[in-house]
Amino acid sequence: MKIIISLIIVSIISTITLYAQSFNHEIKLEQNSPMLVGKINKEGFNEKPYNDWFSKNHSQYTPKQISIDSLKRRLDQYTIKVFMGTWCGDSKREVPRFYKILENSEYPLDRLTIIGVDRRKSTYKQSPGGEHEGLNIHRVPTFIFYKDGKEVNRIVESPKNTLETDMLNILSGNYTPKYESVAMMHTLLTQKGRLYVLENAKELVTKFRSKTKNLYELNTLANVLFYANKKEEAMAVLEFNTLLFSREANVYISIANKYVDIKDLKTAIKYYQKSLEITDNQEVLNKIKNLMAITNKG
Repeated sequence: MKIIISLIIVSIISTITLYAQSFNHEIKLEQNSPMLVGKINKEGFNEKPYNDWFSKNHSQYTPKQISIDSLKRRLDQYTIKVFMGTWCGDSKREVPRFYKILENSEYPLDRLTIIGVDRRKSTYKQSPGGEHEGLNIHRVPTFIFYKDGKEVNRIVESPKNTLETDMLNILSGNYTPKYESVAMMHTLLTQKGRLYVLENAKELVTKFRSKTKNLYELNTLANVLFYANKKEEAMAVLEFNTLLFSREANVYISIANKYVDIKDLKTAIKYYQKSLEITDNQEVLNKIKNLMAITNKG
């Protein structure tokens, strides 16, 4: 038995090491187009079907020369890590543009790491080599800039202005990334834990309200946590979101769906019913009917 367990552990470690060291690992899906996961280099983007969008968006983008001149003088002091999805529209648009900016700025590409994340629920926005862990990758693409081994700032999903302008603002120390509420919640969960969030939710709502544009910002974070097997943290975020957006039906539907996933059907019914207090929804009514039938049988 010990030999079998040891062999399994060695196999897992070998698989993780393989993903971490090799490039352009492709996963072919039955109902969706293939995707690259783990580390990706330019050669990977030059292969079909990825070159269809990479070449087009790379060639069609013209960065501002004045920005390129400024980046040339300063950018090589930084290392950059990019998380993207070859299945993601924002990634398909922004990553080729980012490459164009780096190349025009004469940035040494050995200081750049591109990492493809998964689209499947079981490994949602995760990289097989574990590079995503602890980095709060909730939307892609995410461009993270490091100096002396420490994160300086990041561009999340899409630039606030243009990529090159945002990059210059980061180098100048004058940049606040999008999705501030997600960064705040990630910090709270990491430093103080989910119980702190739940116990202080009413006070925290005041701080989050001005930083959160819509309920989907924290919902997305909760999804990432949930599928990373951090279900307690995910549910805490969803509970908090019901206070932040208490008059929106979808916030209750979202948390109800997750309670269904963890087999807590009575709590799921409660939240589905709360959504109906705000707006009628036949689909939700049908879900409640089906869940009640299941719980009554039990």
